[in-house]
Amino acid sequence: MKFRELAIEGAFEITPQLHGDPRGLFTEWYRFDRLAEVVGHPLRLAQGNLSVSARGVVRGIHFADVPPGQAKYVSCVRGAVLDVIVDLRVGSPTFGRWEGVRLDDVDRRAVYVAEGLGHGFCALSDDATLSYICSETYNPTGEHAVHPLDPDLGIEWPADVPQLSARDEAAPSLADAIAGGLLPSYEACKAYEASLRV
Repeated sequence: MKFRELAIEGAFEITPQLHGDPRGLFTEWYRFDRLAEVVGHPLRLAQGNLSVSARGVVRGIHFADVPPGQAKYVSCVRGAVLDVIVDLRVGSPTFGRWEGVRLDDVDRRAVYVAEGLGHGFCALSDDATLSYICSETYNPTGEHAVHPLDPDLGIEWPADVPQLSARDEAAPSLADAIAGGLLPSYEACKAYEASLRV
């Protein structure tokens, strides 16, 4: 299992070692001890989600209030997606930047998304299936979205006409989220991360 820190602090790409033979394939797709070594604290496993999307569907950009936020460990168990992480932490050196990682059922990569970061994806195949484990359970009053097609973010989605949910279609722009005080601060995220190390 190899970890690569992305250009956004708190985001990692994880590439597992695949063991295959004529019978099939085996891999360790998650190791709590290895992840804790890299990020500096264990990932609390509070909820597991499964998402199935048609080609061209864009979901996100979603994030949660910090504290406690919601860290995610995301993998694609069927098909392929472009997984996108956006730095939404006001005051961060990389605030407003995004990075994309292809997740698919061939290389079996995963991404780790720390608290305070925005997350979304675009399905590159029909029935693209994401499995992700989260550090906190769903909290409808503490979870938010930024419009995934906001030109200020400039995300290069690989879809001619992205299909959005009603929630994501109605999500505020980055500028409106800033003005409305919806985004977490870099300082609060770093303080919460430090509390997890204790």
